[in-house]
Amino acid sequence: MGGLELAADAKADLGEGPVWHPVEQALYWVDITGKTLHRYNPADGSTASRTFDKMLGAAVPCRDGGFMLAMQDGIYRLKAFGEGEPELAARPEELHGGIRFNDGKCDPRGRFWAGTMSLADVPNQGTLYRIGPDFVPHAMVRRVSISNGLAWDTARGVMYYIDTPTRTVAAYDYNEETGEISNGRTAVRIAEEDGSPDGMSIDAEGKLWVALWGGGQVVRYDPATGAKLERIAVPAAHTTSCAFGGANLDELYITTARIGRTEQQLAAEPAAGALFRIRVNVRGLPTTLFAG
Repeated sequence: MGGLELAADAKADLGEGPVWHPVEQALYWVDITGKTLHRYNPADGSTASRTFDKMLGAAVPCRDGGFMLAMQDGIYRLKAFGEGEPELAARPEELHGGIRFNDGKCDPRGRFWAGTMSLADVPNQGTLYRIGPDFVPHAMVRRVSISNGLAWDTARGVMYYIDTPTRTVAAYDYNEETGEISNGRTAVRIAEEDGSPDGMSIDAEGKLWVALWGGGQVVRYDPATGAKLERIAVPAAHTTSCAFGGANLDELYITTARIGRTEQQLAAEPAAGALFRIRVNVRGLPTTLFAG
């Protein structure tokens, strides 16, 4: 494993949702409360960003170009990173002003899964939705508190999911053909002293890489046993998510946040809110583009 390096010192308020764009060979991620979509080009180290008028929980690239955006009040379609305005594509009936979308990701068939949470941190107010090319939202997991990380292992027919306050990574039987899930159970339990599970990625060996909010780290877990396998220390306590990228998918990109940190804490964490990168000894899985 290589050393951790700072890729982009974005000073994001709530950096989240990194996703590797396989066509552009670039890394996109969001600043949720900063209402911003960021782009990092590793070929020349350049960055670009675009700010919107709503909070932005996640952005995933589409097969025919552009992005699907999980915004504060619904799922939107954006024609291109630097072109046009987001157009509403789906809004679940249950969505109201006290709820916002948070993390999201595409499954292996290109369906967009995105979950909601209470703006006031009221428990059990959120839902995990699945949105296909027809843009119809299907409620898949209800009574969620803070919808976060997602990952799929098609070889084992499993979907992994994090509802942060549960301090667990849940596993579900996953039908790739239909997108249905069943038989929810606990795969990994996170000790309180390690931080709270946030965003997540999966590698080609079926192991999970979980960002731990408040823990300043990303930990690799074996979901079959729940055991810790590796640890990456991150110089920002609020480590939020991670994604594999690079030409060989052997670079792990890690997002962080500044929100909720005092001035004294931020003085000790000058890189909080940055995008980090580290080369690891295993490859990730290719990003699936939205099928719509």
